[in-house]
This record gives sequence, structure tokens and C-alpha cells, in this order.
Amino acid sequence: MISGSTRRTIAVGAIGNVLEWYDFAIYGYFAAAIGRAFFPSEDPVAQVLAAFGIFAVGFLMRPVGGALIGHIGDKFGRRAALTFSVAAMAIPTFLVGALPGYEVLGVAAPILLTLLRMIQGLSVGGEYTTSIVFMVERAPPGRRGIIGAMACCGAVGGILLGSASGALLAETMSPEALEAWGWRIPFLVGLLVGLAGFLLRRHVHEAPKPRVKERSPLLETVRNHGPLLARLAALSVFNSVGFYLMFVYIVSWLQLVDGMAPARALAINTISMLMLLPLMVAMGWAADRFGRKPVLLGATALGFAGALPFFWLMHHTDPMLVLLGQLGFVAAVGTFVGTQPAIMVEAAPVAVRCTAIALGYNVTLGVVGGLSPLAATWLISRTGNDYSPAFMIMLAAAISFVAVLRFKETYKASLEVG
Repeated sequence: MISGSTRRTIAVGAIGNVLEWYDFAIYGYFAAAIGRAFFPSEDPVAQVLAAFGIFAVGFLMRPVGGALIGHIGDKFGRRAALTFSVAAMAIPTFLVGALPGYEVLGVAAPILLTLLRMIQGLSVGGEYTTSIVFMVERAPPGRRGIIGAMACCGAVGGILLGSASGALLAETMSPEALEAWGWRIPFLVGLLVGLAGFLLRRHVHEAPKPRVKERSPLLETVRNHGPLLARLAALSVFNSVGFYLMFVYIVSWLQLVDGMAPARALAINTISMLMLLPLMVAMGWAADRFGRKPVLLGATALGFAGALPFFWLMHHTDPMLVLLGQLGFVAAVGTFVGTQPAIMVEAAPVAVRCTAIALGYNVTLGVVGGLSPLAATWLISRTGNDYSPAFMIMLAAAISFVAVLRFKETYKASLEVG
């Protein structure tokens, strides 16, 4: 039974992730419209590449944000870091929706869009990792895996909300209206989610702050915990490539490669995200019962073996086959993502836990995850092989499989709380 205090902790951690990933999701889903709004008329593929290029720039800010917000979390407390990060996302999200396009501002439009995405990337760099530390540290005994999975549910819930919002708009608006101004609506609404997160975090009491160290948590992490950072970074590769290709980029892939209508592509993605939520919670429970490593190894093995067959199913005109293929990735990626938070928190020392996880995780998410949609689009255009993303997922699964082998099994170990 989860206590009322634990339920409040889950709500505080999850609400920030909802906003963070809602915004990044709607950007990915409306990348084609954003490309046409903020870049001069040219080849449609080039416009999508430009839009995903700015998407990648936001992700490249994640390590910087992770270092900054992780430092705040280790030095001044988890809640302070989470409050800062949610504010740093809410305002830029609203401004992206209100920003005039290239026809009005000229070259200033893509420049301002890039700056806003950089601020948002800074926020994301600390929000997710600090929230999983906040939640897993306060989990009841024997429940760290499932509570960590619930932290992921906030992130997936935000992406699901973004997907559902996009599907609803695509279904109810004409393509012309959606192209002209309708894509801006989800960004403007994001301010309300941010306000809800701010209010929730203001009214929740935090556990005692960790003691202040003379040495900076960032310096201590870099100097003394290099091998841990490398393991965390390698562990996160499958998450980075698999998640962002299959639940963000895939909507654009279905439109560009299969010629699928936006509304149908978004609807299929929304159904897959709905299935992802209970699966992650179930895998968090399984990791508490059987251990972290068996679950993670099984997920990466499925991702490697199933990548090509799943993409083959998705490269059909029958929506049911497309859905079936994406559900295969739901099984592999969802199992991995739902189990990853607990093993990361358990592997990091309490004094530098926020900083170490933020750096290790975000270097990979920022560089590999942020560039994955861009790389997939470029590879398909360059090689003419529509299955190029499958090979990216196979490579990522192999790297993370080896990384999991280097971690100790920690599901029965005690956890010091910061």
C-alpha cells in the first residue's frame, strides 16, 4: 500500500515530467508545420531536417541543464531544483506558440526559436533525472522499481497528452487551418500545465536537505566518478534511440515514408503510448520482484532481434499492421524505460546522485537522443533505405545490453536518501 505522502511525492515528480515531455512531443509531432513556418520555402525534406535540427539543439543543452539543475538538487535540495526546472520550461513553451514565423520576422524567427528551444533543453536536462531521484529515494521498501516506473509515466503521459492533442486538432481542424495556426494551440496551453506544476511543488514539504559539501557536486562527480558516468551514459543509449525514434520521430516517418495522413499517424502513436503506461508499471513491479538486470537484458535483446521485423510491419498501408509493429517496440522500449530509473538511482552515491545521473543520462540523451530523428531523416534521404532507423535501434540495443552487464544487481540493497 502506497502512503499518502508517497502519492504526493509521485504527483510532484510526475507533473513536471508531463510538461517537459508534452512540449517536446508536440514539437516533434508538428515538426513539418514548424519547418514551414520558421524556414524559407524549400524542399519539404530539408524543412523537416531544419526543424529537427533545432529539436537537436534543444537536446544538446541537456547536459548543461543536467549539470546546473543536478548541482542545485545535490547542494540545496531536490524540490528547489524541480521548481526551477518547471519554470524554465513553462514560459518558453508559451512563447514558442506565440512567436511569429519567417514571413513576419525573417531570419530572426528561426534564431528566436532556437534560443527558446535551448532554454527548454536546459530545463529538461535536470527535470527528469532530479524527479526520479526525488521519487525513488522516497519509495517504500521493495517498491523502488515500480515508483521509478511511475516517474517515467509522467514523462510518457506528457508525450501521450501531446500526441492526443495533435490527433484531436488534426481530426477537428482543416489541414489549412492546422498548418496556418492550429499547431500553435498546444504550445499556448502548455502554460497551464506549468502553472499546475508550480503550485503542486510549492505546497509539498520536502525531506531534510542534504548536507552542504565544501566541494562542488559537479567537480566531485567529474573527478571521482568517471566510470559511473560512462556506465550511465552507455545504459541510456537504447532509451535514447529507441524512445525518440519510435514515439516522436515515427509520426513524421509514417507521413514521409508511408504517405500516411497526419491524423491516422498521430492516432496510432496515441494508442501505442496508452499501452506503454501500464507496461512500464508492470515492468517496474517485475524489476522489484526478479531484479533489474534480467528485465533490462530481456528488453535490449528484444529490441535488437525485433527491430527489422517491427519496422517491416510498420512499412505497410494497413493501419493494423502498422500498430502491431509499433506495439513490438512498445514491449521492448517500455520494458527498458520503466526499469532504468531504479537501477540508476541505486548505482549513484547519495552526495552526487542528482549530478551524476543528470550528467550520465543527459550526455547520451542530448547527443544521441536529440540527433536520432535528424540522423534517421538524413539516412533515409541519403541511402533510400526506409529501414535505416531499424539498424540504429539494433546498434543502440547492443550497446545498452553490454552496459547492463557492467552494473551490480541492487534491487535488494538498501538505499541512502539525500
